[in-house]
Amino acid sequence: MPLNRSQLIRLTTIDRCLQNRYRRWTLDDLIEACSEAIYDCEGRTEGVSRRTVQADIQLMRSNKLGYEAPIVVVDRKYYTYSDKNYSITNIPLSDADVSTLQQAMDILRHFQVFSQFSPVTDIIDRLGDHIAVTTRHDIPAIHLEKNERLKGLEHVSTLYQYIISKKAIVVHYQSFKARQPKPFAISPYLLKEYRNRWFIICYDFFRKDICNYALDRIESIEPCPDKVFVENTFFDPKHYFDDVIGVTKDLRSEVQMVRLRVDADQAPYVITKPFHSSQKVVEKEPDGCIIVTLNVVHNHELERVILGFGPHIEVLEPRLLRHRIKKNLQMAFLQYEKDKS
Repeated sequence: MPLNRSQLIRLTTIDRCLQNRYRRWTLDDLIEACSEAIYDCEGRTEGVSRRTVQADIQLMRSNKLGYEAPIVVVDRKYYTYSDKNYSITNIPLSDADVSTLQQAMDILRHFQVFSQFSPVTDIIDRLGDHIAVTTRHDIPAIHLEKNERLKGLEHVSTLYQYIISKKAIVVHYQSFKARQPKPFAISPYLLKEYRNRWFIICYDFFRKDICNYALDRIESIEPCPDKVFVENTFFDPKHYFDDVIGVTKDLRSEVQMVRLRVDADQAPYVITKPFHSSQKVVEKEPDGCIIVTLNVVHNHELERVILGFGPHIEVLEPRLLRHRIKKNLQMAFLQYEKDKS
């Protein structure tokens, strides 16, 4: 039974609500949650009817989609799952599902000979491992790092839709230093993931400049009807991050050559896992140390990467970066020099 986009949004919203056992959900609460989800994802303001949500609940309870969700009503008022571990996302694959996926994997494997489809190899391996685990109960052979508490992922789909539809929006954003969220009118251009955090690269109408906002600090998103979307004539999205580590970049910043001395202990690690695609080993010293160069923009992420290696890396140039790293290390040293008694 195929689902349309709105129905899928409603079912996943109801599922997410019923998994939250820290709150008691009435039918009106579920209707409100579904209406908000439809508005966030599709911009529709007419809301969801009582009859529609009741039909969705009955569909989830049935076997039409293979869910057979254990939805019960407590005190004749509150909806919940009788099984606290249940979720429609945990439904095992049927034989037909497995057959379809395996056929799709066979087709995808034919494209692996083309370089532009090389990422498909990783996807196929992960999908094959998941099928083996869910259908044959094999021991997993692939483990992927994930953060169950990661915030902001719920905004990715919404922002993506606004990007491709080229619409100005308002994000209610609360920085780590702010006491309350503040509204920012933006034209969204590009979504970027860095170290398990997502960011939106955009034109900020107030600053009249390109900015980035972390999705985990966004409280809500809404259309901005009084602003006209500003076309992106500022940068090429395909190459915007070519000369940067992380996401912080000022369009006026210039690329600099960074020279680093890496000690013998960490040299193999830095060689096998380069900091940046521009990294080159320009010298190998007799004691095992190496000198590497990077051509990147100086930003906070670059500093954090270097500081993460502590005494194992020395910045040789540029002078400003060397000074900032030295100052940070001195401040860290003073923390341990204080008399804590």
